Amino acid sequence: MSKHYFSQLRQHRLFPLMLKIGAALIVLFIISILVAESESSRKSVPLNIEKIMTNEAKAIAETKPTHVDDNVPNYSYQIQDGDNLSSIFVRLGVPYSDMLSVMETDQNHLTLDTLKPGNTLKIWLDEKLEHLTKLEVEFTLADKVEFTRNDDDGSYTFNEVNLPGVWKSYPLVGEIHGSFSTSVYKYGVSGSETAQITQLLKDKLNFVRDLRAGDKFEILQKRQFINGVASGNREIDAIRIYNRGSVISAYLHSDGQYYDRNGDSLQNAFLRWPLAKHYRISSPFDPNRLHPVTHRLAPHNGADIACPSGTDVIATGDGIVTLTTDHPYAGKYIVIQHGSTYRTRYLHLSKILVRQGQAVHRGQVIAKSGATGRVTGPHLHYEFIIRNKPVNFLTAKIPMATSISKKEKPAFEKHVKAVNQEFKMAKQVALEQAKLEALVNN
Repeated sequence: MSKHYFSQLRQHRLFPLMLKIGAALIVLFIISILVAESESSRKSVPLNIEKIMTNEAKAIAETKPTHVDDNVPNYSYQIQDGDNLSSIFVRLGVPYSDMLSVMETDQNHLTLDTLKPGNTLKIWLDEKLEHLTKLEVEFTLADKVEFTRNDDDGSYTFNEVNLPGVWKSYPLVGEIHGSFSTSVYKYGVSGSETAQITQLLKDKLNFVRDLRAGDKFEILQKRQFINGVASGNREIDAIRIYNRGSVISAYLHSDGQYYDRNGDSLQNAFLRWPLAKHYRISSPFDPNRLHPVTHRLAPHNGADIACPSGTDVIATGDGIVTLTTDHPYAGKYIVIQHGSTYRTRYLHLSKILVRQGQAVHRGQVIAKSGATGRVTGPHLHYEFIIRNKPVNFLTAKIPMATSISKKEKPAFEKHVKAVNQEFKMAKQVALEQAKLEALVNN
């Protein structure tokens, strides 16, 4: 046979190997992207709305422009670690009185308390560069809020923008080596997502004592994209952990709750009432409430419960405390995140009994009611929020059952089947990747 024949034969035999090596490199590249996108834990920026009397605060750091363009902000500032919100406003030339007016408008929303390093502030000033005409706060590419000045009285109107974007699924499959958090972090699971998973499955698995090296995990992570760019918003859609011959699973249903593969809830149903006893509602939930003086829309995003100071305030569901703070208008208050869908807020407290980052359970006493902040008397202001939208907790459809209804069971089972298929395909890819890595190393 000719040398040309043997050359072709060698090329023919090498082609599948080269194809596999190329596929392995692509898979490794994708995994590196997932890990790189993992969230870092970040602290909220303190408000500290007291008057700033230092020389640094009195000085304006940036040179003011000589003209105003309604479409272009005078200043755009990305919040840094260690920043103080009030000093930022003063440095950027926002009058103290305007800052307080913005805070007063935000009393019904408390969005500025959730600022973190990396968020962007955009500031528009009037033609004389004396007043704040608009403040835009960008939390993510998909989520921002706007405060726009009303010329007649200097108050501000609040507007929230949440873009739907496109959500993409990322099935992550791997093995336990070391702690659970260390193992999943390598695959792009953030610290907050890990805390959510361990809180969700705490009654099914002791993550410190029960897990063994070599146990397998499968996590379906969803990420939001705006015009092809990751917004930073993520959601855990499903989890499966293989431990000692058993499979511990959790699937997110359309009601925002997690259920095992049989449709039984993994979370306690919510309590409708945030106090151990019932008291009179002095001011109800009213999204269309008008301000008594300006007659502008001033929604009441929760309900005021007229209870005596010192009354036990209880968590209405299992969750993680994401914020404990003291606000000039809302007083001492607590925010609890219940999974990725639900959030509750408890305002005007006299004493806070939990700390930020703490896991709490339904019915746990978390605070004492009071009259802190701007109030006319002692009461508890309670809010129930579904996917960033406040609802009337007395009438809203919130999870109160322990299993999926017969009517919703077929849709849930279809979702479980689809998720498991994604896990199956991801495991096949991981297996091929392992084979190719071994082949390349040899």
